[in-house]
Amino acid sequence: MYKVYLLKSLKNGKSYVGMTTKDVEVRLVEHNEGSNTWTRNNRPFELKYFENYVCQEDAMKREKFFKTGQGKKLRKIILQYF
Repeated sequence: MYKVYLLKSLKNGKSYVGMTTKDVEVRLVEHNEGSNTWTRNNRPFELKYFENYVCQEDAMKREKFFKTGQGKKLRKIILQYF
């Protein structure tokens, strides 16, 4: 199962979109431990939203969408209500 997830920085309110095959809670811990440069500089994070996908291609398309102009608008709405 593939997951597309949205994190929100408790430090500055920025959001992060990712895709994983791991449990999203495990991935959240990895981000909060500083698993990459961007998340290390913007941590701590909280998990705000995620979606499950059976197909990797669908998950990749959804992650890519969340990084487009329209996707960022939807991401902002999701983060506002979750």
